[in-house]
Amino acid sequence: MVESGHGIWLRLAGGKEVIDGSGGAAVACLGHGEPRVIEAIAEQSRRVAYAHTWLFASHPAEELAAALLAGEPGDLTHAFFVSSGSEGMEAALKLARQYFVERGEPGRTRVIARRQSYHGNTLGALAAGGNMARRALYEPLLAPVFSHVSPCFAYRFQVSNETEAEYAARLAAELEAEFQRLGPKNVIAFCAEPVVGATAGCVPPVPGYFGAVREICDRHGALLILDEVMCGMGRTGTMHAWEQERAAPDIQVIAKGLGGGYQPIGGILIGRKIVEALRRGSGSFVHGHTYQAHPVACAAALAVQRVIAEDGLLANVRAMGARLEAGLAERFGNHPQVGNIRGRGLFQALEFVTDRASRAPFPPRLKLHERVKNEALARGLAIYPMGGTIDGTRGDHVIIAPPYIIDATGIDMILDRLGPAVEAALDEVRAAA
Repeated sequence: MVESGHGIWLRLAGGKEVIDGSGGAAVACLGHGEPRVIEAIAEQSRRVAYAHTWLFASHPAEELAAALLAGEPGDLTHAFFVSSGSEGMEAALKLARQYFVERGEPGRTRVIARRQSYHGNTLGALAAGGNMARRALYEPLLAPVFSHVSPCFAYRFQVSNETEAEYAARLAAELEAEFQRLGPKNVIAFCAEPVVGATAGCVPPVPGYFGAVREICDRHGALLILDEVMCGMGRTGTMHAWEQERAAPDIQVIAKGLGGGYQPIGGILIGRKIVEALRRGSGSFVHGHTYQAHPVACAAALAVQRVIAEDGLLANVRAMGARLEAGLAERFGNHPQVGNIRGRGLFQALEFVTDRASRAPFPPRLKLHERVKNEALARGLAIYPMGGTIDGTRGDHVIIAPPYIIDATGIDMILDRLGPAVEAALDEVRAAA
């Protein structure tokens, strides 16, 4: 039971304090108790808590959009705010479909995504994603218009005699083949996470991959939807993860680091050409939610973004991310059961193997990732575990994604607690095997 939080710490019932080493699911980017955000929430609540967007705009929503879109990054010019990342992906898919209807291409009905991806837990977002464990129960309800190609997951799927450039080219050829199988004029969009989050564990792309993806989408007139719910809004060291790939999306989905957990908020950033198509056509987006552009949620998110800018936290993400990465490499780089250390910025993961040579995963029944989570919590560290890293069933990883405010002492405490937790969990699985 969580009683309170301050900075990078959570205080539990009974008084024990735990380092919030993953911000929940990479959400709490400012940690807990930031007074500037709390005051912004209180002030907006005093002014007006809710106003329905069919009738009214609100200053917080307009100011948040202006702040996020300053300079029109990647030619993204407009925003649409909802209450979660899943809602954001639903909005992205609907907007992409409407864009082509407005353009006179109603035959575009197919969406390509990737295996071992995660795009949300509502039915449309779940169908787009490739998280097999979360899909399985609901498979009969999932729309068949989604298909999936291979992930860009070099540690698991790049072959030994293949260069990174060759691997990227092979994946691009597979995506091109899927366009051809579906019929290029039938495809609405390709959806991907620039750095894959929960399902595979902080997997960055190989160089050139997203440039090739962007070229394929452009050649076939399809949209590129980038899901930055987990990896975006500064988490990888730049405001948008796609900046490091130099491949801007047509629609970008954002959430977790947008409001830092102070209020439920997500949204999409929308490219100019999409907005212009709607303006020339129906004039509005045929979609909506009761709590879209919620004034208090937008006020909180605006305050979060202002703190990130005023306190120079992107630079801190880069510096502390480098320290975390180096510390993980020092502690686990030669560990026989840690096969891969990966990620960007304050978004890092460990993948566990029975031995480094074969890269064989532990049996799923042992739930190593859960054991590491529990042992870390016992030592005062909260991290984010996941199983099914490789194919939805096999593989274990844990994610370390602390708040952007963390300092060197905090990073070192995470490392000091994580090391013994991993060893204790491995001792448990050896005894249980």
